[in-house]
Amino acid sequence: MPRSARLAQSPVVLREGRWWLVSDDAGSVPVADPSFATVLDDFAEAVAAADRAVADLRARPSEPSASSTRGRR
Repeated sequence: MPRSARLAQSPVVLREGRWWLVSDDAGSVPVADPSFATVLDDFAEAVAAADRAVADLRARPSEPSASSTRGRR
């Protein structure tokens, strides 16, 4: 992840390796619980892997789907 990035449109931001809870009204609070930070790290990795998978699928040349070729000979 970049040095500062919001996690999947959530109120959580990773800034220079540290997670922060953010609010437009209240400002920012660092995540102090190591277990919660680990969960956020794991979720960020899963989101990044999903983003890569979608990008890979979009980069492939289009192929006819099995349903669109069914019945054709």
